[in-house]
Amino acid sequence: MKQLIRSLLTAAVVLYCSTGSAAQWLDKLDLKQYPNQVVYLDFWASWCVPCRKSFPWLNEMQAKYQEQGLVIIGINLDRDIKTAKRFVTAYPADFLLYSDPKAVFAREYKIAGMPSSFLISRDGRVIESHIGFKKSEQLLYEANIKKSLRRNSKIEETKP
Repeated sequence: MKQLIRSLLTAAVVLYCSTGSAAQWLDKLDLKQYPNQVVYLDFWASWCVPCRKSFPWLNEMQAKYQEQGLVIIGINLDRDIKTAKRFVTAYPADFLLYSDPKAVFAREYKIAGMPSSFLISRDGRVIESHIGFKKSEQLLYEANIKKSLRRNSKIEETKP
């Protein structure tokens, strides 16, 4: 019986770790928490088909550029967080998540379509944005991230 329990626990741990459960849901969102970092805000919802395609790319960008100061935050607009969490089970997120069921941030950023993404410089300015997610545009999206990280790191290097 003990062996069976151990096997079940081991299987549960392996399943948990293999589902990309690195998603961390924030209780509150204040971009001032990320000083001197480039923030990529991505507004998404469980019903958004292009969002399913964007999550693997967002995971890749987070892993590739986090050491250079990139923070990706996915802002979910579903009214029911359970729906959002089911989505993340199917499409894992290795970046920060925030639930905005009342669309407070969506109104602030004037969201016109899903997904909508905003690249924010280290000094808090929106420097790039796009609506939708197209695989054919991934290189452009990444180039904008790299340019922002380089531009901002040069600013930091010149400060006394």
